[in-house]
Amino acid sequence: MSTLYRSTTTEATEPGPDARAASPPGSPAVSPPVSPPASPQVSPAAERGRGDGRGFSAALRGGGRVAGLDGLRTVAVVLVIVYHVLPDPLPGGSVGVDVFFTISGFVITRLLVAEYARTGRIGLWSFYRRRWVRLVPALLVMCAVTAVLAVAFALPLFRGVWMAVALAAGSAVNLVRAGEPGAYSGLTAPFGHTWSLGVEEQFYLAWPLLLLVLLRRGRARAVLCCVAVLCVLPVIWRTVLWDPTAAHRIYNGPDTRADQLLVGALLALVLARLRADDPRLAVLRRWAGRLCWPALALLALIVRQIPITGASGWNPVWYTVGFLAAAVLSACVVAALELCPRSWLSRLLSSAVPAWVGRNLSYGMYLWHYPVLRLLSDLGVRGGRLLSAGLAVTLLAALASYALVERPLSRRSRLRARGPDPAVVAAA
Repeated sequence: MSTLYRSTTTEATEPGPDARAASPPGSPAVSPPVSPPASPQVSPAAERGRGDGRGFSAALRGGGRVAGLDGLRTVAVVLVIVYHVLPDPLPGGSVGVDVFFTISGFVITRLLVAEYARTGRIGLWSFYRRRWVRLVPALLVMCAVTAVLAVAFALPLFRGVWMAVALAAGSAVNLVRAGEPGAYSGLTAPFGHTWSLGVEEQFYLAWPLLLLVLLRRGRARAVLCCVAVLCVLPVIWRTVLWDPTAAHRIYNGPDTRADQLLVGALLALVLARLRADDPRLAVLRRWAGRLCWPALALLALIVRQIPITGASGWNPVWYTVGFLAAAVLSACVVAALELCPRSWLSRLLSSAVPAWVGRNLSYGMYLWHYPVLRLLSDLGVRGGRLLSAGLAVTLLAALASYALVERPLSRRSRLRARGPDPAVVAAA
């Protein structure tokens, strides 16, 4: 937030009116001697990081939005939609959600650490407000429209919709599903896809607080080590929990999926730690470019060959270390898009259409695709027609959500955060 202010140094050295009046005519005004201001008390952590972005100087570069990541979002959401229509050809299509988790952890942490590097603090209230404006209103509109349709039409989709609305609006669908050892009940069926939104929102509640504590209490290297350890803890916890009857608990739990978001967070912290002239950054850039295509190939192999959901996909290897492996592969792709903007993949994903869709419509598409597909299925649409019609209707619903809900609220939130124009205030 920009603020008009006078420099403290200028105010301390500028002569006052009495000093100027006391000077003889024709002689230059002389400033009275001014004692230097007392040095403010600075915490040891802030003193260690003074002048170098508090150990994360690269975050001060403010890299801005990465168009390639927006394009990757588009690929991930289309993959999830296709998987929900045609699960047999793409048994591992739900890995698109894993990619979303890693991107979210990376982007959110990059914003948080950049704010801390600039100011020495993290505006928690401002962060939570921005996240609420970005995620919740569009979700509530989707729930409200579905509830209205439930009153008008007696279709299977709308059975028990009122309880599902309450759980989805409260970001609790994943918690309910985590407690169901057998097949999922119809309690969350209309909005079953919002389980992943619950995981992300629960992460958003806890992670800024934990990150702020780590940044204030330790050096940058210690912060990196702590986050790396946190990435491993969910794997150990999943190993302890593993049992075929605990598959839903592992798949939906915010604690058991935290490593996928934390891997993205760790990547953001590493990049914020390395200066532009750091030779380790050049090594990381070179290896990110080399590993990107093998990582994409392995993710595609998972999508094509490895069932993840359903009783046939309850594999102990995947449900313990597999989630972390998917996050590491996703992080390789994210790092390549961040560090190698001129690569062929970056240029492809940064092209106008996928980047715009990922930036503006991917969230709305994920919100609307599941109820749209189920509604069309209840109306008798099947097979390839369901996929084409579902994509078309989902895209229209996402466009309406973006134009009528998301963009106006986001614009209003930015104007409110920016406050009144300082020039206008000064004139008044």
